[in-house]
Amino acid sequence: MSTSFSIPCLVLELRLLLLFAFLSTVTTPIAWKPLEPACKHPIENIWEEKNRRSPVAPGLVARYDDFITTHILQTFSIHYVGNFLPWHRYFTAVYEKALREECGYSGAHPLQCGMLHMGFMGLAIIEVPADDPLAVPGRTRGSCVVDGPFKNKIVNMGPGPASNVAGNPRCLSRDFSPYFAGRYLGVNVTKVTLTQPDFGWFDRVVEGGPSFDLSGLHGGGHSSVGGTLGEMGDLYNSPADPVFFLHHANLDRVRWSWQKKDLSTRLKDISGSIILMDHPNLKGGNVTLAFPLSLGVNAPNVTIADVMDIQGGTLCCDYDHLYNL
Repeated sequence: MSTSFSIPCLVLELRLLLLFAFLSTVTTPIAWKPLEPACKHPIENIWEEKNRRSPVAPGLVARYDDFITTHILQTFSIHYVGNFLPWHRYFTAVYEKALREECGYSGAHPLQCGMLHMGFMGLAIIEVPADDPLAVPGRTRGSCVVDGPFKNKIVNMGPGPASNVAGNPRCLSRDFSPYFAGRYLGVNVTKVTLTQPDFGWFDRVVEGGPSFDLSGLHGGGHSSVGGTLGEMGDLYNSPADPVFFLHHANLDRVRWSWQKKDLSTRLKDISGSIILMDHPNLKGGNVTLAFPLSLGVNAPNVTIADVMDIQGGTLCCDYDHLYNL
């Protein structure tokens, strides 16, 4: 880690209900056990450090905001590009590393298993009358999180665009769409994703397109929790909701499941555009294993090659439960 400051951490009980039914870790490869449907697990939270300052992001308040700011500022270079999945794999792993090394957290990081029931979130939402012509289909008009471990939490950054790091304190919000989850997070979608012949097609199917109708597993997880009003539905500011890291941990489990089907080949299989939505790769060329990944102040720069093997020295992790569809 490139940061050197000490972080006072707040221990919270995160209710990991049926939706978060599997465990992962990036410390050492171990065998993991499924969580019981209603168990509680203590998590060291890095949301609470106050009075931090950054010339890059004047609105930055807490250590957690470092991760949000990094995602906001790189939004257009880490989505709809070939480095989308490698970058988010590294981002998720470094977040857990911060929990362990800076907060003393020793448990396992949970996954959001998108194919399980949407209703068990351990929180309540309030209805608002707002509507939007671009509303996510099936959204429930949720608003501030008012129950559970993240009730009354303040989001400091966003909402988008990428320049909005000046600070905008407000409540953490969610706007569930069970319809969207059912359509884009089902077994059938996961199966189609896992049958893709190479990384280029796998990446395109996972991320999908920018419209609702073209969503894949990635957009399905974001929009089913964030909807129109929630942080998870904000392309820029989505890491402001901790569910982001559970969702991306599970996306990486899907990717590792795909890699394991032909590991020797897929540890080196990388492709895709460098420039946003340049799918023919005509404007900026193709990403390669040597393509750099940067997380700003959160971690040293690495290359895509460094994070192709999750069991390698950079990440050192494994998944006990893989998809076999």
